[in-house]
Amino acid sequence: MTLFPRLSTGAIAQYPSSVRAETSTRILKYIDGSEQRFRETAGTARFWTLRLDQVTELEMSAMEEFFVAQQGRFGQFTFVDPFDGTEYPNCSFDADSIRSQIFGEDWAGTTLTIRSS
Repeated sequence: MTLFPRLSTGAIAQYPSSVRAETSTRILKYIDGSEQRFRETAGTARFWTLRLDQVTELEMSAMEEFFVAQQGRFGQFTFVDPFDGTEYPNCSFDADSIRSQIFGEDWAGTTLTIRSS
């Protein structure tokens, strides 16, 4: 499986980045006011938001090429959690488009959200 690219410094992300966990729960409400709750998925999904605000044009180009190769949400890859170093296989992007900005000579940025399955 393809590995998410690292920056030239060896880091996965820049500060500030964040991670959150989500568990999908379905709630059925009955006429008498009672509720029944159950999980819709077997596990917890993790989402990482990577804010890459100070990358070189070469690093941005590598991120864009990786995004295109993964075909947005379609592809799967292995992602290393920048907070604890755990490898998560079967991750994907959470969007089908990438928006990058060039701030100056050899200075670019973007925000990516990655989801674990």
